[in-house]
Amino acid sequence: MDLDAAHVAVTGGGSGLGEAVARALAAKGAKVTVIDRNAETAARVADDLGGHVLTLDVTDDSAAAALDAAIAVQGPLRGLVNCAGIGGASRILGRDGPMELAAFDRTIRVNLIGTFNMLRLAAARMQMNTPDADGARGAIVNTASVAAFDGQIGQAAYAASKGGIVAMALPAARELARFGIRVNTVAPGIFLTPLLSELPDAVQQGIAASIPFPNRLGKPSEFADVVLMCLTNPYLNAEVIRLDGGVRLPPK
Repeated sequence: MDLDAAHVAVTGGGSGLGEAVARALAAKGAKVTVIDRNAETAARVADDLGGHVLTLDVTDDSAAAALDAAIAVQGPLRGLVNCAGIGGASRILGRDGPMELAAFDRTIRVNLIGTFNMLRLAAARMQMNTPDADGARGAIVNTASVAAFDGQIGQAAYAASKGGIVAMALPAARELARFGIRVNTVAPGIFLTPLLSELPDAVQQGIAASIPFPNRLGKPSEFADVVLMCLTNPYLNAEVIRLDGGVRLPPK
């Protein structure tokens, strides 16, 4: 995919990894639609980039009409990057009893169902695009996590949600191949997002000490670099790429 003037939507684009992706796309000349539940942060990023903003919940059916509105402004949707998600930790059996089922349900709904919802809606619109010389109509990049492979104690819900995204990578890519739509997944490790940046330096350094090399937290721009590669390399398909400095999470 040639990113110059290509319309790419980024969920969770108002902050963190999503914002880094949105800015990297704009720097390459893409027309970016910033999607986020937080209207203020989404508008800030979109205004900076001269992009379009959509304030919505990625789990909602209203996302279909919102995408159509963005397409009317930005042109055919060529790319989708799913960065929207939530964290949180809760033990299956805690001091106050078993984990609340609603907490597990919310994590799965936002991270996994939200990712699938946006994937299905974007793919439905991408299939209508005019194919390029290779027959390509679009590309989708989902965000998983290293927790999908080595989730820690307290991460049962989060690991399950990200594991679902990993498991979906191959069947989604296989099914959408006939439409000329590629699907790849990036599984980041420990990155310096706004949440982590609020921690004391000593805590950040302690977390970074577990990362083999480079011995530091990941930079959002490094995540964005890999996402752009997934969008632009026409032969990269159905892959799950760990981006973690070689870290393997301990049990806790």
